[in-house]
Formats: sequence, structure tokens, C-alpha cells
Amino acid sequence: MTDSDIRRADAVYSALLARAGEAWVEPRLDRTAKLLEYLDNPQRTYRVVHITGTNGKTSTARIIESLVRAHGLRTGLFTSPHLVRFTERILIDGEPIADEAVADAWDEIFPFLALVDAELDADGQAPLTFFELLTALAFVACADAPVDVLVLEVGMGGAWDSTNTADGDVAVFTPIDIDHAARLGSTRAEIAEVKAGIIKQGAAVVSSRQEPDAAAVLRRVAAENDASIAFEGDDFALVETKLAVGGQLVRVRGLAGDYEEEYLPIYGAHQGANAALAVAAVESLIGGGTQRIASDIRTEGFGETVSPGRLQLVGTEPTVIVDAAHNPHGARALVRALKESFDFEEWGVVLGVMADKDVAGVIEELKPLAAHLFATEAASERAASADEIADAAELQGLRPTAHRDIAEAAEAAREWAAEGEKRAIVIAGSVVLGGEAIALSRVEGWKTASVGDED
Repeated sequence: MTDSDIRRADAVYSALLARAGEAWVEPRLDRTAKLLEYLDNPQRTYRVVHITGTNGKTSTARIIESLVRAHGLRTGLFTSPHLVRFTERILIDGEPIADEAVADAWDEIFPFLALVDAELDADGQAPLTFFELLTALAFVACADAPVDVLVLEVGMGGAWDSTNTADGDVAVFTPIDIDHAARLGSTRAEIAEVKAGIIKQGAAVVSSRQEPDAAAVLRRVAAENDASIAFEGDDFALVETKLAVGGQLVRVRGLAGDYEEEYLPIYGAHQGANAALAVAAVESLIGGGTQRIASDIRTEGFGETVSPGRLQLVGTEPTVIVDAAHNPHGARALVRALKESFDFEEWGVVLGVMADKDVAGVIEELKPLAAHLFATEAASERAASADEIADAAELQGLRPTAHRDIAEAAEAAREWAAEGEKRAIVIAGSVVLGGEAIALSRVEGWKTASVGDED
């Protein structure tokens, strides 16, 4: 990687940022599809595992990608958002995409942008957005690599998400809950209807345990598309998880058989459930759900899994954990995982949540854990202010302190933790804040570790 490559890739990111951002979502597929048509549909040159849900998408995607790669196949992984640098969103064979590859893919796309934007303008529509173009960039880069399988995480929803221009051989559903209600619907059934849009004709569908209303939608849409469907609990399951150094030992009942203990270097029983879902997805992709995953492949695939920003240890003395929990469901899983996996008596919670999220709901879930809440805000125009978060916490009986940014909040939290026995810190509330915390830990020289895990 040369300085020139870095500059070229950074210029691509600047061009993407000049577009409407990720908070600006257009429920449309036709314009992304048109751009991809001009590019000879690169998304049809490899098999696709498509993942949606409310929480756990990124972690599940990473486990799937690692297991597929352990089969000797070349993989692509597209997830969002990123923690530190945007190239983290596109992995080729488990590594962030090279800057040169980003720039080369952009050079292929660029000649068609003005044409598609002009067509949109003539139709009274806004130009291609950040995420629409990033999706196309990922598809082109994966075709250029080339990859055998792309593990593809939706940006939002499913049916009209720009990633749905790809045809998923396997559709994967993590738990569906209430989130992005203004865009996706106010009930689980409505949200499930949008997410079920990734189910393609004749595909294989695997799903986490769902509430009955969401499960009913997935079953119906699968039947309408002649797709097979398997649910956690009925067709596959996490049988057992045991705490281990740096992660856990998991036993899984798959679609094709039972698997004895394997080491997963990620904390939290919810991550064990994500691993079971990943196993079912890979069994469905390779062998149609009837072929067991070989022991050496499981060991390699699980053992090499990482999920940055999800129960990630970024500091010691005091212990600091970063987690991307950004809604009540994710916060609930975080609290459960911290209690299961760590032996601390008091937790200081550094919290920064986006204003369009359920701030009160996140605080309610974290309240039983928080010996002290340090309210802060990420460097994003979408972020709720530290004062707003502190006010919401006070309404729930907490006595928080407000801090202008992650550096100030982390310093205060680390000082608090150092004053008592068996105290630790968790930084949560958004992926953006998590990325800032990880970057800060490196600058400040906290001991960093990629021990694991959610996005």
C-alpha cells in the first residue's frame, strides 16, 4: 500500500460523503439496479449469503464469512457502518479491502454516475446516495477480486435496501425487534414484512428465534417464494455454551448433525446463538443443509472469527469494554453478556446514543448494570447531546455526569474505576462512539486486544 493508494481511496470516501448520507434512506432499488446494469451486474458473479435482522447482523456475518473461508473459498464481506476507517466495511478474504482496489472499483463506476444521476433528476428523484454507491462499490470490488461467496449485510430493512439488488442463495434473519420504526414500521410484523423482502425464489432461509408475529411473516414469504425455512429451536440450536478464556466453548445442533465443543473467541451467550445461526447458514450454502461441516473447518472458522466493537476489550487497568449496542434489544444482550462473562462488582457505563434511537429504552436496559453513567455524545450530527442523555437518565433515577466527548467521558470513567475495587467500564450506545473509543484507546496507549464480540 502506497501513499498514493491511500490518497486515492480517501478521495473516493470524500466523494461518497458528498452524497446524501446514511441517515437519508431512499426506499428504492431501481436506480442502484440501473447502475449495476451499466456495470454488467457484478453482484451476479458470485454466490450470496444475505443477512438482515435488528441486532447481531454483523457478528453473524463475520462468523459465516470465517466458516466459508475455512472451506477454502475466497470470500467477500460487506457490513456497515465502520468503526475507524471505511475500508473495514468491505473485507476480501477476511482483510479490509486494499486502498488500490477501492480506487480501481471507483474508476469503473465513475463514468456512469452522471448518467444515472441525470436519469434520477429527470424522474424527480434525488441523486444516488452514499450507501447506494457504497453497495455498488462493494459489488464491483468483490467481482474484481474475484470472490466465490459474498456475505452481505443489509443497510436497513431489506426489501428496498440497495443490497437487495443481489440475489441471496441463503437469506439469514437475526432476531427482529422494533428499530427504525419511522422507516420500517411500528410493529414486529410490519418490520418483518420489510426484512422478508430479501427472500428470493427458491432460496434457503435460516432464522433466529422470532416472536410469533415475525415468524409468521417469514414463513408466509418463504412459502410464497418456494424457499425452504429453518428456525432456531425447531431445526437447529445452540445446545450449550461454557465460558472460556477470551471467549466461550459452544456446542451446536446444526441442520446436518450435532457439533461438539468448539472454541469461539467472542463473549456472550447471544454470540453463541449467532454462531448456531451461522452454522445453519453455511450448511445451507454448502451441501444444501444435509452436509456436516468438517471438524477442522469448524475449528478454523470459529477460531479465526473476530467482531470488532462487540464486547471488545480495548483497555486494562482498568478494564474497558466497547460494545456497539445501540437499541434496547442490544443493550439487554450486552448486560446479560457482561454479567455472564466478567467478574466485576461495579460497571461504569459511558453512553452515547443517536437521537433517532430509543434513548430512554437503552438507559432502562442498562440501568441495572450502571453504578455510574457517564453521558457523552459521538461526533455525529445524528447524536443525542450529552445533556439530553443525562436528563433521560435522571428521569430514571440515575445520577449521571455529562461529558462533551468520548475523550472527556473515558478519562472520567477511568478515574472512577481506578478509585474502587473490582470496577470496570463499558462504552456503548452507537457504532460511531465505539469507533471513537477504539481510536482513542490506541492514541492514549490503553492495552488493546481484539478478543471479540455485537452492530
